[in-house]
Amino acid sequence: MTVSDYRKAFKQLKAKPFKLKKFVRHNAPKKRTTGIALFKCRRCLRTGGHIGSYGLHLCRQCFRDIAVSLGFKKYH
Repeated sequence: MTVSDYRKAFKQLKAKPFKLKKFVRHNAPKKRTTGIALFKCRRCLRTGGHIGSYGLHLCRQCFRDIAVSLGFKKYH
């Protein structure tokens, strides 16, 4: 479908409020209950490499940026 077709479809749906309500209800994104996309980084909203320990909820990249300011030390 091209962009113009989507615009045409939405124009037709706006004229029919009950069909629009049904369309929105059935095509809304599903609430996540499990999986990798459930937890997101608080800082950058990445889903991968999530660190949830100590209630941090940061991705590994953001954790590396602010670990020292949080009081974490790197041990060899």
